[in-house]
Amino acid sequence: MSSPQPVDPNAARAAVARAIREHATFFLVEGIILLVLGVLAILLPPFATLAVTIIFGWIFLVSGMIGFVTTMGARGAPGFWWSLVSAVLATAAGLVLLIQPAGGALSLTLLLVAFFAVEGVVSVLYALEHRRELSGRWEWMLVSGIIDLVLAGIILAGLPGTAAWALGVLVGVNMIFGGSALIAMALHARQGG
Repeated sequence: MSSPQPVDPNAARAAVARAIREHATFFLVEGIILLVLGVLAILLPPFATLAVTIIFGWIFLVSGMIGFVTTMGARGAPGFWWSLVSAVLATAAGLVLLIQPAGGALSLTLLLVAFFAVEGVVSVLYALEHRRELSGRWEWMLVSGIIDLVLAGIILAGLPGTAAWALGVLVGVNMIFGGSALIAMALHARQGG
């Protein structure tokens, strides 16, 4: 049995650059589509929030149903009852999100608030703990954590009204940044850089 050959980092970088250059048009088109969808999501946040809620509903429903079928096929396996409970919960969550998308949007928004709050606290603590080692850079982590906490506070203070727009706006912002990154990458690759 032969030992694996070490990977040449320069060759790997060149291969990635070549692949990006060869597919630059696809990246550019995807970036433009994401950018347009992101702008639409920000301009029409209630519709984007509703779309996100329905997509999550279908994801939970399908995953729950698949989990139920596979769990029933493995009745004698260890953890059967836990798998069954998980499948039933996922299916129920999917049905709730699809039947009552407005209530589902509120639940997802509360989950988003919890995420921002926890992420904010962790980022602030991380920044403070590493301020000696990350001299000159820890402030960015601190600011990021504070922004997360402020976002959590704004969304929480505005509930239930913020549930109508928060998910849509945040998904829109994410799509704009993702689309812009793909466009920039594609244009750079086309220039042969």
